[in-house]
Amino acid sequence: MQYKHVAVEGNIGSGKTTLASMLANDSGARLILEEFAENPFLPKFYKDPDKHAFPLELFFMAERYYQLKNLDLQDLFQPYTVSDYFFIKSKIFAQNNLKTDEMQLFNKLFDIMLSSLSKPDLVVYLYADINRLQQNIKKRGRDFEQDISDEYLYNIQNKYLDYLKKQDDFPVLILDVTNIDFVKDESIYRAIKACFSESFSGVNHKALEPSQ
Repeated sequence: MQYKHVAVEGNIGSGKTTLASMLANDSGARLILEEFAENPFLPKFYKDPDKHAFPLELFFMAERYYQLKNLDLQDLFQPYTVSDYFFIKSKIFAQNNLKTDEMQLFNKLFDIMLSSLSKPDLVVYLYADINRLQQNIKKRGRDFEQDISDEYLYNIQNKYLDYLKKQDDFPVLILDVTNIDFVKDESIYRAIKACFSESFSGVNHKALEPSQ
């Protein structure tokens, strides 16, 4: 890989953890996965968002910071890292879930943490339309996710894309995975892997066609 740290991002149900795991396994890279199951506020949030959004987002942010901050202290014989998130995710979800006064405090903490973290060398964003996201969410069957609304997914998607298109801190590769299956279609997965031998700058879009 040309990139020391690749962060795979996307909306809920886009397949980011699956792709990150496949890439890390094939390349021998260190794999960093978000430990969402460890967040005790997540099931509570989906039942009562107003009450549990703030502790939910603080917990997630603290966990992400801890994982990413320790990257430089880990195995020097694994020079490459693939993660299924990048730290900006904390702010994107917080903007969608928190009230104004909560967001003000959150931003202060976020800015302190962000200033001490290194940036990914490439962010890969998996784009899928809302119907495909809902299909994937239903298929994986996590009870607390089954009532996620189309509107919630749409808002998250828009915030991601708006941020990625406006920032200039790292190159971005947007892959439309709405009509493809990189797990079952080996040619698609090979095409994705081939992207990591390319040099990107700015925001880039790659069209992936399913094999016939």
